[in-house]
Amino acid sequence: MIKVDLITGFLGSGKTTFIKNYAHYLMSKGEKIGIIENDYGAINIDMLLLSEALGNDCDLEMVVASDPDCHRRRFKTKLIAMGMQGYDRVIVEPSGIYDVDEFFDVLYEEPLDRWYEIGNVIAIVDAKLENEMSKASNYLLVSQIAEAGKVIFSKTDEATRADIQQTISHMNCALEQFQCKRRYTEPDTDPADITVSEERLNKTTSSSSNHQNDTVIKSWDKLTNEDYEQIAACGYVLQDHIKMMVTEDNNYRSLFYFHVTMPNDRLKDMVTELFGNSSYGHILRIKGFIPTAPDHWIQLNATASEIDITPANNGQEVIIVIGEALNEEKISDYIKHCSDSQNFSDL
Repeated sequence: MIKVDLITGFLGSGKTTFIKNYAHYLMSKGEKIGIIENDYGAINIDMLLLSEALGNDCDLEMVVASDPDCHRRRFKTKLIAMGMQGYDRVIVEPSGIYDVDEFFDVLYEEPLDRWYEIGNVIAIVDAKLENEMSKASNYLLVSQIAEAGKVIFSKTDEATRADIQQTISHMNCALEQFQCKRRYTEPDTDPADITVSEERLNKTTSSSSNHQNDTVIKSWDKLTNEDYEQIAACGYVLQDHIKMMVTEDNNYRSLFYFHVTMPNDRLKDMVTELFGNSSYGHILRIKGFIPTAPDHWIQLNATASEIDITPANNGQEVIIVIGEALNEEKISDYIKHCSDSQNFSDL
């Protein structure tokens, strides 16, 4: 049967970067890999990032839809179409706004349950997790970490031990809020070289292996083949928690802006203003591409704690703003004001 791994995590946690590293490891071992970019938005920036990084070494597919029911049907249809392609493993990267229960529900349906087996659920958590999160955001965090075979902390190079302790405390408080018994322990050594053991309660997994270290807190450039071997066999955990519907009714939105052009310094100033001014709403992530010359682009990937602007060989002329309770009119007016383009448009 084909293994299916879910790489989940909140907006801006670093899922796409991790998948690039993870896919390279699996392919180095001779596995044939397919990747599904599984998103609710109309445009998938992360698929462009993966395509540039992985080239033709593995197949990339995309599922997009405007509502959860349609999204789920298209996800199932895509898996059916990929079932005969001879993959050893399919990696699924969902939106950062995703309830992991959907993944389990779809994989247990016929005929997928005859072709696929759930391999691993891997959750990526920002080591400097935002402390003030809405109930809906905390629910999504719980959905992602409650059933993960491994929780992998990202951006540890930028985090202090106090940051990591605060993040683990927040995770445990969120788990308690939704009545999940799973808990995580705090590190007792420096975050640069630790793997934290986790307290597992009422655990069942998809694998018979007994893994003692389920939370990886380690700089990603120091991950070894042994680390990846453990990650690739981590399985998943079945844990109960209170359920909550998370949709646009919870004020999550994605705003798309096309034909935006501006120099790097103005782009950084624009992003800083959007994150720093609460009158725009609670912005969680801004990402996209801006053309600089024919066939040349700059790539934007930003959260409240980090703004990454880098050159890119490929792109799509769009900026996407994702968040809660967004003031669409004010955001649109400000981005239009900042843009050099006379053809600015938004959805």
